[in-house]
Amino acid sequence: MAKKTYGKATKTCRVTFELPAEVCADTASVCGDFNEWSPNDHPMVRRKDGRFSVTISLPVDRTYRYRFLIDGAHWENDWDAEMYVHNEYGSEDSLISV
Repeated sequence: MAKKTYGKATKTCRVTFELPAEVCADTASVCGDFNEWSPNDHPMVRRKDGRFSVTISLPVDRTYRYRFLIDGAHWENDWDAEMYVHNEYGSEDSLISV
């Protein structure tokens, strides 16, 4: 599940998205309606333990759809997402509320 850290005086939330090492990928990025599904805006960093992560500041009081793009070719949902919703492509998107 994505980790959320809310600012005290701001209307943003820092969200850390993670993929476990079991993904066995070379590259990963988080794409969603917060970045117009761009595979280039939020590349994830591989950690020493093999997992990938990235932290993004998002405006609060909203719900966002997102997915992970693995190796530039394979879409994967967040295995621990808060919820899943159907998309127009016949699959599902992960959902997070901040």
